[in-house]
Amino acid sequence: MVIAAPGSGSGKTMITTGILAALSRKGIQVSPHKVGPDYIDPGYHAAACGRVGRNLDPHLQGVDRVVPLLLHGATVPTLADVAVVEGVMGLFDGQLGARGFASTAHIATLTASPVVLVVDGAHTSRSVGATVLGYSRFDPAVRIAGVILNNIASPRHEAEARDGIEETGIPVIGCVPRVPEVVVPSRHLGLVPAAERSPEAAAAVDALADMVSAHVDLDAFLEIAGAAPDLEGEPWSPSDALGPLAAPAGSRGRVAVAGGRAFTFGYAETTELLAAAGLAVEVFDPLVDAELPSGVSGLVIGGGFPEVHALELAANVPLLRSIRELAEAGAPVSAECAGLLYLGQTLDGHRMAGVLPTHAEFGHRLTLGYRSAVALTDSVLGPAGARVTGHEFHRTQVVSGDTDHAPAWAWADRDGGHRAEGVVQGSVHASYLHVHWTGQPHLARSFVGRLTGALVDAP
Repeated sequence: MVIAAPGSGSGKTMITTGILAALSRKGIQVSPHKVGPDYIDPGYHAAACGRVGRNLDPHLQGVDRVVPLLLHGATVPTLADVAVVEGVMGLFDGQLGARGFASTAHIATLTASPVVLVVDGAHTSRSVGATVLGYSRFDPAVRIAGVILNNIASPRHEAEARDGIEETGIPVIGCVPRVPEVVVPSRHLGLVPAAERSPEAAAAVDALADMVSAHVDLDAFLEIAGAAPDLEGEPWSPSDALGPLAAPAGSRGRVAVAGGRAFTFGYAETTELLAAAGLAVEVFDPLVDAELPSGVSGLVIGGGFPEVHALELAANVPLLRSIRELAEAGAPVSAECAGLLYLGQTLDGHRMAGVLPTHAEFGHRLTLGYRSAVALTDSVLGPAGARVTGHEFHRTQVVSGDTDHAPAWAWADRDGGHRAEGVVQGSVHASYLHVHWTGQPHLARSFVGRLTGALVDAP
């Protein structure tokens, strides 16, 4: 099942989270998925059903990997009863200028999934029927099989909205009232991650489950999902993606991966690839741990919100020293976005790890979008000239630093030129660009090869 909406702000994340939690309460194993490069919503999905939230994105992963990755999520660690895919933005909104590529509709088509449309009923009533009719006819390959109305003010309001939708022939399977007390807080990059507010997040998820249980026909939801056709193909395998580099778990040493409240942005498949390479993955919390896990020979620092926790990160001087010493010793380090900021000299004036010659600060402009990039410098992620697809999502900016450092990537900018970005320094690769290693397996193979001492030719 794909849960979509006419646009952002319709309430699909709250309703999706509530459905996941409500189904889990009934003992149903749910495999949660999110369209696009989002890191935050999958965290709430995991909190709702106790299973890792995973992303589906043709731009980051490749069209041919979408179904295998869906099947992988639906079978690991056990076979799920239903896979629920939350959409992104409006149903047909995708990569700019690409006619809906990587949109929710694209994912629904690739996975042959029926769609339930979440429609915000505020400021309208019977006209909702016209919205549903238009969305149902816009693309014949997309089957809208049900509607959930959100923000319904009264029984009279509900009756009018239902009357409008009834003429489309598409069933209404839920009417959710306005419940302002069920709120998930947000800030500069969207919702506050569940990992940053564990007690409050758990309470919010419980409230959403109560709301959905009372106002959505879950049996009808499951009946629609059950009508989806079987998918052909095999689940994605991290061992197959690594090829000859795959090895028994824990046989090739240890790699540290940043986690905790400041570093919540990461894809589950990254650690699965590292584990499939025979590495013991040790998660550490830069806000709490005084040193890196013992015996690690590599470091992965993903995205997150170091700008929110800069004072605390700066206060953990022993860990900053431990990271600097590991990098200076030549251990391979892959850092994305938050990792780039954390490895620099300062962040908003607070002293960071000092591995890189960069300074960064919080800005007022959101940088957001898909990127098609080329490596400018040989690095632990592969040779210069290698091409990747990725995604940028940040409000911080690197404002100063050594201009002579080797850049990591280049991609086309909005003015038709090219922008060089990131830093390659020794064994450290740091950049604002988020990449999904499932779609760029040569990056994983190169990083693992450097970490384990193997020689790997990245395509």
